[in-house]
Amino acid sequence: MYYIGLDIHKKSISFCVKDANGQIYQQGKVAATRRDLDAWMRTLPHPWTAAMEATIFTGWIYDHLKPHAAAVKVAHPLMLKAIAASKKKNDRIDASKIADCLRCDFLPECHIDSPEIRERRRTLRYRSLLVRQVVQMKTRLASLLMETGVSYERQHLHRLGFISELLANEDATKSIRPLLRVSQDSIQRLRHIESGMIRSLERDPFLAERVRRLQTVPCVGRITALTWALEMGDISRFRSIRQAISYCGLCGDEQKSADKTVRTPLSKKRNKHIQHMLVEAAKLAPRYDPGLAVLYAREKQRGNANRATLAVARKILTYLLAVDREQRDFVPTPEFSSAAA
Repeated sequence: MYYIGLDIHKKSISFCVKDANGQIYQQGKVAATRRDLDAWMRTLPHPWTAAMEATIFTGWIYDHLKPHAAAVKVAHPLMLKAIAASKKKNDRIDASKIADCLRCDFLPECHIDSPEIRERRRTLRYRSLLVRQVVQMKTRLASLLMETGVSYERQHLHRLGFISELLANEDATKSIRPLLRVSQDSIQRLRHIESGMIRSLERDPFLAERVRRLQTVPCVGRITALTWALEMGDISRFRSIRQAISYCGLCGDEQKSADKTVRTPLSKKRNKHIQHMLVEAAKLAPRYDPGLAVLYAREKQRGNANRATLAVARKILTYLLAVDREQRDFVPTPEFSSAAA
């Protein structure tokens, strides 16, 4: 078996090929294009396995190499200390160290979802960009009104016809009317594109049944269900609820020395997209679900509102994980007991 370490960049890929004894068989650089990778793979000895760091370029390279290799692995960049802690660092040395980590089975491997999940996740994350742009447009619209002394109610910014009312209002000065029209057109266009993206994901046969099942959980809507399905991917990779909670960033780091244990604020090592969605769902959940409202009130008495919100988010995560694992609709506890009887 030959072991290949790859140091990936936008325009080039440095590689180092080693045998089982650690001797360098081949070393160099190849252009980061599919055609050049195909030509390079024809020069490799067989069988071979490759490893690379997780970067923005990793996905397509991983998919391109996988059919030709015995195995392709992706390393977690934050856990690959052999490179980060080096005094001397360049692409050739990085590729060599990745090959050694792979050869000695010291590679901190991270999970790579299927291409189907990654393609649809890309669409959902792009939708989040459009939502942020709509919020920015509304914020700028509010600034225009304040600059020119036009009175308005803050909650009215979210109404579809609010800008049309402003254009019909004589209080709006002539200087901002063109900007109001630009804002109106931009917001409507972004909303139309965003809603089209959500409809396409909801109707996708690959996701439709899973998303429908997830929406049976209390206070879980279509955006939360889509985010869970696409950000969590294959749910079988989470061996326990604690592992899923850690991945979603709903717990703090633990630092223990001697007999003293310190819990830090929420960990930054998490999937920020699913964390944000679960926390936002947990803020609204106590208003609509009595069980989650009781949990929120109990946790709030013990600590504060933020602690209570995290407790509700962890409970929603537990429900989603159970529904996804068992692949059946959510059944509240009283109904489940009566059905079992």
